[in-house]
Amino acid sequence: MNTLLTQVSPLHTVPAHPAARQLLDRVAAEPAEPLRLAVVAPGGYGKSVLLAALDRCYREAGVDAVLVDDADRLGPDQLEDLLAGADGPIVVAHRPAAVAPGWTLLQLGPLGVEDIARMMTAVTGSPADAESAAELHARSGGVPRLAERALLGRLEEFRPELDELDDAVLRYLIAAEAGAGRNLDLLSALLDRDPDQLPAVVEGARATGLLAPDDTLLPLAATAVRDFGPPARRLATVQRLVELQLANGLPVLDLARSLLGTGSSGASAAAAFAAAAGEALPSDARLAVRLFEAAAEAGDRSPAVTAGWARAAALSGDLDTALRLGDGMLGATDAETRAAGAAIAATVLAHRGELARSAELYHWAARTAELPATSWAGADAFAAIALVGTGDLPGARQLLDTPAPGVAPTLFAGAATRMAGGIADSVSGYASETLSTLLGAAAMLEPALGGTLLPDSPAALAALAALHTGELALAESVLTRALEGHTGGDLLESRHRLLLGWVAMTAGDLAKAAEHRDAVAGRPLEARDELFFATLDLGLARRASDLVGLQRAWNRAYQASMRQQTDLFSLLPLGELAIAAARTGAFAKLAPQLERAHALLSRLGEPPLWTVSLIWHELHAAITLEDAESAKAHLATLTTHAHCGRHPRALATAAQCWLEVLSGTFAPNPIAAAAAELHDLDLRWDAARLAGQAAIRTSDRKAMVQLLEAARQFQGTAARRDQGATEPAAAGTGLAALSERELEVARLVVEGLTYKQAGSKLFISGKTVEHHMARIRGKLGAADRRELLATLRELLSRPDAP
Repeated sequence: MNTLLTQVSPLHTVPAHPAARQLLDRVAAEPAEPLRLAVVAPGGYGKSVLLAALDRCYREAGVDAVLVDDADRLGPDQLEDLLAGADGPIVVAHRPAAVAPGWTLLQLGPLGVEDIARMMTAVTGSPADAESAAELHARSGGVPRLAERALLGRLEEFRPELDELDDAVLRYLIAAEAGAGRNLDLLSALLDRDPDQLPAVVEGARATGLLAPDDTLLPLAATAVRDFGPPARRLATVQRLVELQLANGLPVLDLARSLLGTGSSGASAAAAFAAAAGEALPSDARLAVRLFEAAAEAGDRSPAVTAGWARAAALSGDLDTALRLGDGMLGATDAETRAAGAAIAATVLAHRGELARSAELYHWAARTAELPATSWAGADAFAAIALVGTGDLPGARQLLDTPAPGVAPTLFAGAATRMAGGIADSVSGYASETLSTLLGAAAMLEPALGGTLLPDSPAALAALAALHTGELALAESVLTRALEGHTGGDLLESRHRLLLGWVAMTAGDLAKAAEHRDAVAGRPLEARDELFFATLDLGLARRASDLVGLQRAWNRAYQASMRQQTDLFSLLPLGELAIAAARTGAFAKLAPQLERAHALLSRLGEPPLWTVSLIWHELHAAITLEDAESAKAHLATLTTHAHCGRHPRALATAAQCWLEVLSGTFAPNPIAAAAAELHDLDLRWDAARLAGQAAIRTSDRKAMVQLLEAARQFQGTAARRDQGATEPAAAGTGLAALSERELEVARLVVEGLTYKQAGSKLFISGKTVEHHMARIRGKLGAADRRELLATLRELLSRPDAP
């Protein structure tokens, strides 16, 4: 037998390709058949595995055969000498090339998913699941060698094979891995070849078996080239690609990303990293940070790179780095750099709740820069917003009426000015006009916000105004758009989600509010976001009558409030904090902050839009404290603003009803009407609570039933508002919604038994009884334990009670 095999050790003895297995079956049946067969395929498709299997088959049959692997490496004379005089089967395997006349051609293509599954089973010894096989097939392109090496964790075996490749082919593969394999002009310059010479290089690359049919690198092949190709040649090739891209003004992000971590330095590397960072900034601030930092490490310490790095750090949420870099820029020699540093520092301070200092820095930045229109066109507008937030409306108006000179009328500058105008008007105009202006500014800024650093988003400000005026649907809509569009980067994502949580909590959808809170939990939060997070947690605990959770949340919320300067945009959490302080016996500790808030509102002329919600919360704090004089004073304030719109009028009416309910002398119909008005304004939890508390305080049985039914309806709407209207009525209401065990528990508790005593009668623990009662409360929509017991007494006393 005259056999020639290259030094390739097949990973498996059975070929994976169906055509190869069919050939083996044919040879096993007729081993003496005078084959003249050319097996053609790129590298890694199983030619060597097939020849090894044929060799065993012919040996077992005692047939002399000539088997030549890697025939493309032999010269014509060498191959002719090997085949001379052979009269038995001849099988020649080589990479794609022309086949001589008279030879049978067997082309090995990529494997299918089922073939990959069989290979996985052979390697692992366990049946392969369809999903894993499909995933490996996608990564390997069905190339047997890639799939086998991936399964065995031996991609490093490509290292010597890549080292031995022709230099032009290797550089082509590196260019393809870097994303430049389809640019013919770039490849011609990189390989120093005319365009008509490129096909030969591409054919050489195809022969490696690493390319997909469209000549892109297969995913596993890309990993092999990136991780196991010669490092020096890869670095030199990518750097040359970068230089060519920069010279032609083309994008370099993908190329520069591949240089991260390689230690590339020098002018060309620094320029590439800086240019790539600018490309990444609008959509991926975290990547931009890495690229700006790499540019600085490569030698570019220019003001432009420092400013870009600071903006990217802030957008990604790293305000410490942003403030450090921005503060360092304040001492620069040129005015533009100083202005950029001031604006960055101003943005950070706004997020940290220091609006007064933020306004100073923004104002200084707008009048320090030599070309404010190109760098910080929105500085005056942001300063004006901060001034309104601290109670300085005249200062804000002056800035808006006398903008810095030279500011170009860009989309961003116009929208920022409109946003500032809306906030200024919110303290003197009508709520509907304010909302329209702020929502319009949010829509204008959406296409202009990529990579822009903002002290607050137009969506957040519009949502705050909407929350203060009872327009919860508008608040939810604008915040959802901002969250989906990633407006303001990671820096503002937490703010948008927390405000969405506030919208849901205000509407009584506590489950959704908790989802938004939990999505932010664990993230590092700045002072402003920390205050909203802690008071959202506090509000959820209060509405769930979770006294332990309320006390726990109060401590965090109070500490957060002490770190946040009192401003116009933090009145909502301050109001929630006031009610909780009253319930936890810590109201006196909060008095200074409430005084500062009222002083701020007084400086602004007691604007209804911002005043009413705080007074509504303080009314409930006074009710909790049983402070009748304060409650009456708050009612008087609400009544003063009742003419300013439906929302303040509804709160004033509901406040009057609350005091009547607590006095014990009230008519049920006005209470039901006031609660219904709150419900229509999406204040579902407040509506249910007013109706429920009235129900348990009336001696009129008919009125109690009416008010309890209203409370359940309002609370149920809040719980189901995202489930649609398809919930079947058969699910049951009232006692029909309770299980048999829940009815047993309810009867015992209504009879006056403690949870432990009820558990003893039912042979369950007191804790289990408590869990049953919590579920009953949820099903009946009761706001607290007192309302739950009143509801159960009324339901169980009915003649038709089960």
